[in-house]
Amino acid sequence: MSTETATASLLFDGKHLLGEGVLWCDRTQRLFWTDILGASLWCHDPAAGTTRSWPMPERLATFALTEDDDRLLLGLASQLAWFSFSNNAVTPICAVEADMPHTRLNDGRCDRFGRFVFGTKNDAPGLARCCSFYRLNADLTLERLALPMVAISNSICFSPDGHTMYYCDSPSKTIRCCDYDSVAGTTSNDRLFADLQQQPGEPDGSTVDSEGYLWNAQWGGHRVLCFAPDGSIDRMVRVPVAQPSCVALGGAALDTLYVTSARESLSDADLLAEPAAGGVFQLRLPGVGGLPEGRFGG
Repeated sequence: MSTETATASLLFDGKHLLGEGVLWCDRTQRLFWTDILGASLWCHDPAAGTTRSWPMPERLATFALTEDDDRLLLGLASQLAWFSFSNNAVTPICAVEADMPHTRLNDGRCDRFGRFVFGTKNDAPGLARCCSFYRLNADLTLERLALPMVAISNSICFSPDGHTMYYCDSPSKTIRCCDYDSVAGTTSNDRLFADLQQQPGEPDGSTVDSEGYLWNAQWGGHRVLCFAPDGSIDRMVRVPVAQPSCVALGGAALDTLYVTSARESLSDADLLAEPAAGGVFQLRLPGVGGLPEGRFGG
């Protein structure tokens, strides 16, 4: 591991129960994220210094930018839907795992070719591996990817050329990757990318920078880890809360690391020790460059 470490500072004290899904819109220069358990979408405009939110009809697990800046693709707990900023309308697309009431959508991200890849989470006690990874294609057809079943899908992101997909089952404390066909979207050569079983915390949300380095929030670990393309740990960013949940690279130069966090499951004593839990954090990283977030092409 590089000896280089730094600590992210608080950007917004949202006190979110489960802040997640953070991403940067390079067109509007705004930062978006969700409070899953708060069933709300959030947006911060650095230039204006303003932050606002929109209530959602159910838990908002993940979302994606689209080619229309007025519209987001929503991954709600039970379904995919459109959201329009101009009239706050939520328009259903399709249900997901309707026959499995104990699961919900969780992590998701667009691939480099305009399709939305996401996974589900088992909310039942015991966290049995009964959940899957899916892709919403541009024609709005939904298909399940040929990847192992998981309990908590996370860490979905793609290499700069789009030909490698990263993902994880958080309780396994490993991050995996596979070859990703740019035309058919099929997966193959599934393999271990990083083994974190001897590290504190569990892998949560990730993003990939322009050099192919993977940045991962370590739930329970008070930190974000950066992995080189060979899976080795390159550097660490400390976060002053126990449960960092997702990361994005944004800002005008795409060199600012943004980190969401959660208050879920923390005791009163924990919250006294880390009052900023559930906030959004930031750290500028000179020399690091992000990539524009993928947009759904449907």
